[in-house]
Amino acid sequence: MSEAAAATLPASAAYTPPAVNPWIIALTVTLATFMEVLDTSIANVSLPHIAGGLAASVDESTWILTSYLVSNAIVLPMSGWVSSMIGRKRFYMSCVALFTISSFLCGLAPNLGMLIFFRVLQGMGGGGLQPSEQSILADTFPPKKLGMAFAMYGMAVVVAPAIGPTLGGFITDNYSWRWIFYINVPIGVISLLLTSRLITDPPHLSGEREKGKKFNIDYIGLGLLALGLGALQVVLDKGQRLDWFESHFILILTVISMAALVTAVFWEWRHENPVIDLRLFRDRSFAIGNTMMFMLGFILLATTLLLPLFSQTMLGYTAREAGLSLMPGGLVILTCMPLVGFLLSKVDPRWLMAFGMGMLSFALFHMTRFDLYIDFKTVAMARVFQGMGLAFLFVPINTVAYAYLPRNKNNAASGLINLARNVGGSMGISFVTTMLARRTQFHQSSLSAHLNPANPRVAAMLHGTTSSLRASSGGTALHQAYALLASTIDRQATMLSYIDNFRILGIAALFLLPCVFVVKRPRKGGEVHVH
Repeated sequence: MSEAAAATLPASAAYTPPAVNPWIIALTVTLATFMEVLDTSIANVSLPHIAGGLAASVDESTWILTSYLVSNAIVLPMSGWVSSMIGRKRFYMSCVALFTISSFLCGLAPNLGMLIFFRVLQGMGGGGLQPSEQSILADTFPPKKLGMAFAMYGMAVVVAPAIGPTLGGFITDNYSWRWIFYINVPIGVISLLLTSRLITDPPHLSGEREKGKKFNIDYIGLGLLALGLGALQVVLDKGQRLDWFESHFILILTVISMAALVTAVFWEWRHENPVIDLRLFRDRSFAIGNTMMFMLGFILLATTLLLPLFSQTMLGYTAREAGLSLMPGGLVILTCMPLVGFLLSKVDPRWLMAFGMGMLSFALFHMTRFDLYIDFKTVAMARVFQGMGLAFLFVPINTVAYAYLPRNKNNAASGLINLARNVGGSMGISFVTTMLARRTQFHQSSLSAHLNPANPRVAAMLHGTTSSLRASSGGTALHQAYALLASTIDRQATMLSYIDNFRILGIAALFLLPCVFVVKRPRKGGEVHVH
């Protein structure tokens, strides 16, 4: 946003200090967001237990995850619009209350159908929490402290998905799967009490709400977004399981999603009071910030899936050990984010993002050196390097995305940037699971093509294995030798497919590096201003 444009903003859009300490407000809203983000991953490892407890198949139980993600994705971009209509504090408290009540009901669910229904309600409540928190922080803190505020928010959003599977596994093993939902209840109640006493809507939002009473509700925009994003989320979640476009179900949903979303773009661009304000993308920093946040979600959730899966299937780790291998990376994020928040007021945020993107790419290329014999320290250090890169990316990206937007656009902006991260995460998970299966098949074919029994080395290996097995297996020794060889090929092919995934993600991070310097140059002194 230019200086002239900034000067023409109404006084109500200027910074207004809150009545209480802003850090107390930041802690209050971060509490609920941490709870919500944690819930996106805590149920993953408990699916077999949930399926067994509710007499459902494991395949059917995956709708517990899908239903949450679908409703969450639908609400995310609409949160700014709803906040303007009914007031941000009222909307935020409604979301916390809905999330808390539905969490309790999820724990009580007597069957799978009711659990899925309550998860839809839970996703609707959770979808409004992250955008509301970001816009609350953007309005609560002065520009020079916004980096530190986003650092606190970032710790919740980045660390929660990493510890979710570990915490979920611990609760399920030691108590009951129902407690992964019950633990949200006391946190939600505390958040509601603190929010009601500490948070108020800023003056510019009160003016927007009064004006909003005259708006007509954009039912067509709401319907198109709900249909498009809901169908897209189901496609991403079920695509690999159903072999993508070989399935008529996936093909039809893809066509519906694309048609609805393309139509929504044209409709929302022309509507007087759009559900999502696409005009915000005219701002270069905001548009690039969303692109980078999309890729950050893509890489973060892709590797959060790949690393524990690799540790358990290829290295033989237990679920607990796999979770512990991710923990040092989470501690690095917790340590670095406050430092990054402090540096934002001293250093050009573009240099911080460049360092973060370079470190993230380095970490991913470091993972391409994994093999079947690496130790625990190697796995943990790879996540440490990645955690450092993520810490230097999340806060600066959020800060520069808001830097040139008027304060009265914070609600709309927060919904879009959170949607970018969540859709990126869903696409990242779908991409790596598909690539893992396809590249494993490719490497199996490639390796098998070189296993000609006439090859002296292959013949020698089969002879040696058969000889060692003959004493215990007798006449079946040769068959067992071939089975052992096939098992070795499968493991090597899978190992190579993991390496392919890490390499592709590393290249993607490297290609994003030039985008950092397309972001608008910060003002003198490196301080990023939010008008």
